[in-house]
Amino acid sequence: MKNFFRRGEPFIWASGLSLAAIISMTILLIGVVIYNGMTVFWPHRLVEYTLADGQKYLGEISRTEKSDGKITQIQLKIGNRDLYSLDFKWFAKDNLTKQTYPEAAFALERQEYGNFYGYLKAIRAPSYTKDIPEADFSLHILQESLGGIAHFQEEKETLEKRVKKINSVIEGLHNKLAKLRGKNYPDSDQRIQSLLQKEQAFQSEFSEIISKNNSIREQLSQNYATFTSADGQEVKIILSDIVRAYQPNAMTLFAKIIHYSAKIFELFTTDPRESNTEGGLFPAIFGTIMLVFLMSLLSFPLGVVAGIYLREYAREGILVKTVRIAVNNLAGIPSIVYGIFGLGFFVYGIGGTIDQLFFPERLPTPTFGTGGILWASLTLGLLTVPVVIVATEEALGAITPGIREGSLALGSTKFQTLLRLLLPMASPGIMTGFILAMARAAGEVAPLMITGVVKLAPALPLDGQFPYIHFDRKFMHLGFHIYDIGFQSPNVEAAKPMVYVTTLLLIMIVLGMCSVAIYLRNKMRKRYAISDI
Repeated sequence: MKNFFRRGEPFIWASGLSLAAIISMTILLIGVVIYNGMTVFWPHRLVEYTLADGQKYLGEISRTEKSDGKITQIQLKIGNRDLYSLDFKWFAKDNLTKQTYPEAAFALERQEYGNFYGYLKAIRAPSYTKDIPEADFSLHILQESLGGIAHFQEEKETLEKRVKKINSVIEGLHNKLAKLRGKNYPDSDQRIQSLLQKEQAFQSEFSEIISKNNSIREQLSQNYATFTSADGQEVKIILSDIVRAYQPNAMTLFAKIIHYSAKIFELFTTDPRESNTEGGLFPAIFGTIMLVFLMSLLSFPLGVVAGIYLREYAREGILVKTVRIAVNNLAGIPSIVYGIFGLGFFVYGIGGTIDQLFFPERLPTPTFGTGGILWASLTLGLLTVPVVIVATEEALGAITPGIREGSLALGSTKFQTLLRLLLPMASPGIMTGFILAMARAAGEVAPLMITGVVKLAPALPLDGQFPYIHFDRKFMHLGFHIYDIGFQSPNVEAAKPMVYVTTLLLIMIVLGMCSVAIYLRNKMRKRYAISDI
């Protein structure tokens, strides 16, 4: 028995079991996220329940509860929030007298009030004003009616985009006027008069667009469809409020695949709606990737340069040892502390100074003196710099001294040795630090909450308006999006599917970026292997 413990076999088995447990839990966690995230957009069958008292409910089966191996409770997503004020309802299995899957049942995705489940009764549209027989599934008629107002919706979207551009131009003119008046120029000055004339012209165009947009809204409101719920209540739904209409019980497998693909495309290309619980995630995806990119521009060069200096140029002493200890300890500081530092130093300190020096005409409204993607990126850069520094030092320290000595003996300078030998050979290790820093930054939420992230960003930090990159703008982030809809939403049950989708998307983005970095690291490792030099 003593030899058994001396050989360390129990510890080997304990280490193996611990590793197996960690891998199993990780696979289980990712499996749960993948299963729940991938099935969100698949069109589920609609079931109609008749209760013992004669009431009827139509919806999707969300989950069930079992007792002694038998289903006792069923949770149904009944939608129709404008009728029932609840999206989900529990039913006792014993209280159900009838269960059917009507093919005529519609599922509607709407701009507001969530999904609607019911039956189409009538349509009032430019080309249709008729009652629909119950036997007629009538999906094609509804789709034709929706197509009849498509040009109105496209025109409305075009006008709204133009309104945003005009608002941006008018805001710029106001800033220029404030700047000139701040220098005590009289209103009779030619430059001020020119700006006022431009502003008046844009205000006139703005009024015309608003009037035209209101007219289109009025026309769209006259096109509606009448639906009935399972319990017979009639609801008039404006056609322009319908995002998507389908009959899941009558769909073929191919139709379901087309529907699923359209939902995935919508997820990547559209903005959120209905308090972020529905719609797409494009602003959050864009904000996350841009944040990581800007963070990398700061943390990677700074961390590599600092690591090179500490390893290759700094003389060993108390100061250098103190710096190394401080760098290693920085990795253990809670991320919220970095957020508080970023708020005080970057936002209020540097940002407030920038506003006073370069944007005094906009005060007291802050420009850079409030949260934005630049300050959030700098804060995360500081958070991840220690990781890159430590990785750079370790990578350079792993190179055998003979490489340095041989290069110097052949007449190379220390800088040439570093640039042509040491850095290429250490690049795989440096990339490892970059991968760790990037993965951590992509998942951080706490420091972002006080340095620039928001629930909904009306404009992206990168767009087609000059100066194209807007460092002062706030942004959306997938990590904060998960926190917001999962823990701040008033309707947690309705938000749960989007939580899984967002989590899966964040994991995929992190894995994608890390995979690219790992691929580059492996190429560098093969190219700069010591045996090849």
